[in-house]
Amino acid sequence: MNVLLVGPVPPPNGGMAMQTAQLLQLLRAEHGLSVQLLAVNAPYKPAWLGRIPLVRAFVRLLPYLWQLHRAIKQADIVHLMANSGWAWHLFASPALLIARWHGTAVIVNYRGGSAQQFLQRQRRFVLPLLRQAAAIITPSRYLQRVFAGYRLETQVIANIINTAMFSPANHNDSSDDTLHLVVTRNLEPLYDIATAIRCFALLQQDYPNSRLSIAGSGPALQDLQQLVTELQLQHRVCFVGRLDRQQMVALYRHADIMLNPSTVDNMPNSILEALACGVAVVSTDVGGIPDMIDHGVHGLLVPPRKPDLMATACKQLLQQPALAATLRQNGLALVHTLQPDTVLPQWLQLYRQLSKAHA
Repeated sequence: MNVLLVGPVPPPNGGMAMQTAQLLQLLRAEHGLSVQLLAVNAPYKPAWLGRIPLVRAFVRLLPYLWQLHRAIKQADIVHLMANSGWAWHLFASPALLIARWHGTAVIVNYRGGSAQQFLQRQRRFVLPLLRQAAAIITPSRYLQRVFAGYRLETQVIANIINTAMFSPANHNDSSDDTLHLVVTRNLEPLYDIATAIRCFALLQQDYPNSRLSIAGSGPALQDLQQLVTELQLQHRVCFVGRLDRQQMVALYRHADIMLNPSTVDNMPNSILEALACGVAVVSTDVGGIPDMIDHGVHGLLVPPRKPDLMATACKQLLQQPALAATLRQNGLALVHTLQPDTVLPQWLQLYRQLSKAHA
């Protein structure tokens, strides 16, 4: 069976790119499968073209369309990693249209917490294409409910977490000297890193020796650095930049609490990876996060843009070590269900079903 996997790959190490790379590696190890990758974020050649907004879209799009046409002719199944916004129009839409021309089955593996807003605004263009898919797969029940609102049938296949890489270190009880909080989201407005910084400022009043590490890059960096300066936290907050996977593991293993302040989300890998490393999680309760982790069971959830409530949740973990230990253990049990040997067979079964249906 010939499978064409279409999607972004690292760098950067975003959640969707890492899922694509991880799935590619696992599928290529399967006997009887021939898997070709078509990356939608191939490097710009020459690199300076990537700095010209309109030009860079066409420079990347034209080769992609040509490669897509050639690759789909060789494929039995197209596994399309898709999300909202321009990425849908530039990369997912052409794949569905070309696959229809060739009569090739397409699995739309839809991701991203902005699906509701995107479908509402763009339904006229997006829904007809989605209905052409042989299957629509989401990683969360949250997105499944969103699609059900548009009478689209979906199946949930969860994200895969590499627990061989993301695993716990030994945890000691937190104290002023050891308290380390981390944020591991891109520095973009929808992830609202400012709320995490303000939360940390409140914690500083009771835990003055604590520190905050912010891993990621993005357009909000300067504004966030200015906020840190205004709050006089520049000696306690560190922007560590974009980290590779091993560096991310090391960061989690030296962390006590992971903060996720996002305002829009689906099934963030960053939370699951933190849980896999045995880190207590305090997150907002937006999008698919309440479907992914239960409040008071796997982590603590608070409303978005509420730094005071986020700080209160952190203090609860610090003042109740038994609760923190229980959350960590439950988190480890949760990610155990997302290992490759649990999730990959679901993809293989779907491939076989579609292959028979389109034989």
